[in-house]
Amino acid sequence: MTLPILGNEPARRLFLDRHALIEPPSGPAKGADLLALIRRLGFVQVDSVNTVERAHHMILWSRRQSYRPENLARLLERDRALFEHWTHDASVIPTEFFRWWKLRFTRDADRIKERWTGWQGADFHDRIGDVLSHVHATGPVGTGDVGADEVRAGGGWWNWHPSKTALEYLWHTGEVSVCHRTNFAKQFDLTERVHPAECAEPAPSERETIDWACNAALDRLGFATSGELAAFWATVKPEEAKAWCAGALKRGEIVEIAIEGANGTLRKCFARPDARDAAAAVAQPQTRVRILSPFDPALRDRGRAERLFGFFYRIEIFVPEPKRQYGYYVFPVMERDRIIGRIDARAIRAEGRLAVRAFWPERGVAMGAGRLARLETELQRLSRFAGCGDVTFAPDWLRPA
Repeated sequence: MTLPILGNEPARRLFLDRHALIEPPSGPAKGADLLALIRRLGFVQVDSVNTVERAHHMILWSRRQSYRPENLARLLERDRALFEHWTHDASVIPTEFFRWWKLRFTRDADRIKERWTGWQGADFHDRIGDVLSHVHATGPVGTGDVGADEVRAGGGWWNWHPSKTALEYLWHTGEVSVCHRTNFAKQFDLTERVHPAECAEPAPSERETIDWACNAALDRLGFATSGELAAFWATVKPEEAKAWCAGALKRGEIVEIAIEGANGTLRKCFARPDARDAAAAVAQPQTRVRILSPFDPALRDRGRAERLFGFFYRIEIFVPEPKRQYGYYVFPVMERDRIIGRIDARAIRAEGRLAVRAFWPERGVAMGAGRLARLETELQRLSRFAGCGDVTFAPDWLRPA
């Protein structure tokens, strides 16, 4: 049977519409409006790199440029409308979704203990009960507040002492929750004190969780393979998503469709029956440049970004400087519904400026006067968001494709 085809341009637009990147980046961005945006995306990845602004703030700003970082803190730390946990990585997630994470908490209890035992050794097992009792007695704690008697090999991610490992284990398994951050360091309290109603709510069944996760992922992607559905929240197994797709296909809830890639190849995916009509109804994108976080949800699946946009991207933070092709932390640049290049920029706050080292257009992208002006205008907006004033450019900042 020949599958219906969704061409590359409508596929891009449907996908970007689901990620709130087609409409203008205007409108309110706090309180209920900001929560609605995060609900629409599903989650926002949290990351500490702050060359211009942290990833979670960049993700929200690129969609609503009235956004300010304190707006997210209020939802997360005061209103408790968001919780912080894992999808594919650490993320902020609407608290209304908390119950769907209970299956993950249960599964991770054994899986993580086994994996971390091979990584850190078994010493942290004996600390789990003590650390939980400590949090119960004292309230919010950070990893520096536990295990005072333990040897610390040094700072950083890879030097976890047993009590720090135990505290992180308790977070992964839902016993404690992030209540706030201090200088970006997580502070934990008992989940029953941070999210009391959600903690007390009965856990959905395994089948209910799989059904919710796959439906919610498909609605946020527009089209996907079963593997992409499983990876979206990273709460269900690939084989569970595959079985869900087979059942949903039989029930008529989804259809098979061929998605045209940027290079013209077709890839079989699942979509809602009205996907092609939905794609046709997406508004024309504005001629506007956006500077995106490397961890933007529209681009975090590097393989999909390459297939759909023809955009090959790898972050080079861990690549030695002499071997980097572009730079330490390079931002993808989008215009309308295409990725037109990448830019190496850094906020030099002590000097009040956003320093642009280089911009590399994608092959076939001509940097005429109009496009260049749109890029420079967006850089001015980004500079103000980062708390800087001027934008300065290296002499050779405009590079060849």
